Amino acid sequence: MPGRVVLAMSGGVDSSVAAHLLKEQGHDVVGVFMRTGAIDVDQERRAKTCCSAIDAVDARAVADRLDIPFYALDFERDFSRIMDEFADAYLQGRTPNPCALCNIWLKFGKLWSYGKQVGADFVATGHYAQIGTAADGGLRVRRGLDGHKDQSYVLFGLSREILPRVLFPVGGFEKAAIRALARDLNLPVHDKPDSQEICFVPDDDYLAFVRARRPRAEREGAGEIVDVDGGFVAAHDGIDRFTIGQRRGLGVAVGAPRYVVDIEPTTNVVTIGPRAALDRPGLLAEKFNWQGPEPTGPTRCLAQIRARHTAVPATVEPLPNRRARVIFDAPQSAVTPGQVVALYEANLVLGGGWIERALDDHAG
Repeated sequence: MPGRVVLAMSGGVDSSVAAHLLKEQGHDVVGVFMRTGAIDVDQERRAKTCCSAIDAVDARAVADRLDIPFYALDFERDFSRIMDEFADAYLQGRTPNPCALCNIWLKFGKLWSYGKQVGADFVATGHYAQIGTAADGGLRVRRGLDGHKDQSYVLFGLSREILPRVLFPVGGFEKAAIRALARDLNLPVHDKPDSQEICFVPDDDYLAFVRARRPRAEREGAGEIVDVDGGFVAAHDGIDRFTIGQRRGLGVAVGAPRYVVDIEPTTNVVTIGPRAALDRPGLLAEKFNWQGPEPTGPTRCLAQIRARHTAVPATVEPLPNRRARVIFDAPQSAVTPGQVVALYEANLVLGGGWIERALDDHAG
């Protein structure tokens, strides 16, 4: 049934068309722009990020055209926590996923709290995802219709309690159809490029961001690069410049392609090796969220370990303290601590968590 919807409006084409679709469905739409303090500095940056001051102007223009109320809320203090988590993760030898954190803490956390204060029945975003019904009758996040744009992977953290209140208006459309609709509606953002970078990392230079936010990184993170047999290869000036699976920018030349296969934050040792050394049979995940009932034992699923990874057959076993062990049917490359593992039953999210570490064998 139609109701009041608080909609996260980023100033992009997806959330803008979402506003139109919700209004067309009879909802009372309240547009909200989330001010994060991550501000663009030039026109070039505008084409690569979201959530800047210029994006707020775009979002307001769309709200005015669609005749819906619009508010810009200050989330800078909350977003600062995400930026701190991002920087600290690299100092711990992990590779963070700030977009997933933003969804959990802000869009479906703080924003929904605001929505309830203004009498909202639903919270909506422009994500390419859907809400589906599982065999047990419960609601789950479902993959978006457009497989190339599907964003269900970063929505693993939505609790089962909030799912009945979530709307994804564009999830049942192809991206091309959304742009065409925006043009037909003459929305001012119809040709605005999709964001390509983390909104608070200018020019995708995450290392500069980390070291500006955590000046001790270079001083305290220096160490050695070794090969898979433990042999010394070179010195490095900080583990924050490395991520699992990285090939470029290692600062070494050994006559054959080498990849980062391990980062040890307690000793600052970075291990490099051939591509085959990246393969792992499974992983341990922490802070696990089950969107359906938690399984009582090993359960078959499809596991996706990064945004552009094709979900592969696997078995998940719940562990105490919100942890889980995932074993792939076939070893997967570059299982990266700090990233997300999302588990699926067909196209429905079963659950997901943060990769704690890769397993060297099936026992873990």
